[in-house]
Amino acid sequence: MLDLTERPQRPLAVALGYFDGVHLGHRRVLEAAVQAARADGLDSGVFTFVFGGENPIKGDAILSPAERRRRIASLGLDWYYSPDYDSFCELSCEAFIDEILIGKMHAAAVFCGDNFTFGRGGAGNVPLLKELCGARGITVTVVPMALWQGGLVSSTRIRGLLLAGEIEQANQLLGAPYAISQPVVHGKRIGGAKLGFPTINQRYPAGMLLPRSGIYITRATINRKSYPAATGLGDRPTVGGTDITCESFLIGFDGNLYGDEVRLEFFRYIAPTRRFENLDQLRDCIADAARQSAAYFGPQSG
Repeated sequence: MLDLTERPQRPLAVALGYFDGVHLGHRRVLEAAVQAARADGLDSGVFTFVFGGENPIKGDAILSPAERRRRIASLGLDWYYSPDYDSFCELSCEAFIDEILIGKMHAAAVFCGDNFTFGRGGAGNVPLLKELCGARGITVTVVPMALWQGGLVSSTRIRGLLLAGEIEQANQLLGAPYAISQPVVHGKRIGGAKLGFPTINQRYPAGMLLPRSGIYITRATINRKSYPAATGLGDRPTVGGTDITCESFLIGFDGNLYGDEVRLEFFRYIAPTRRFENLDQLRDCIADAARQSAAYFGPQSG
């Protein structure tokens, strides 16, 4: 998937949306654009956006911009256009279509959910999109929203599940494990020296939605190799922590990762964060979480 910096020569089938979770409903829209492009001899593209800066994050973002792009790319899109929201938010509905969809993206067909809005203040809705695009020779396909266990798949629903620690249900709606990618930083250096469990520390991305604090079964990927892991997400009250970190024990890994970016996927919530009376209790907790992680992934992991 290429970043769109100038108008492509071939017309595009364009998926429209913020796609903050790239969840099952978002995937329907994105995959519809890919399928139509292949059927009609077009390239496929996505229009999404970011907020203020090179790698901006809103306070309730489910995925980082980089993770969002990674997941969209995995669906087979040809072009990716993600301008800063401030660069187009004041455009009228007509100008959005003429300047962005036609002038920038060479759109021949667009795909969206039934709640898509556009133009200054979100004044444009799907009926207006159909009217304005139709007058310009652009087809509009509205993709039905996805359902899961009798309810709509939505970013709001996924946020609620993450806040409740219902990571397994959240992952089903996302269509892939919840994940972050952050560099490894120095911690308090007690994991290996005092506990016998060397750990890696990652600061939780500032401004992102914070899932329920606690202990999780996770999987860390380093140089395309995956390791079962047990992760404590929170402020580490037993050792006097204050900042929000992911501290993970990687089963089967031995090495120095300081400064390296590690992708961490979350699979199951084990227990809430709590303050232990001593390091022995903390050691036992880590050992139990590691056993659960090893059993979860089984002998085929790694």
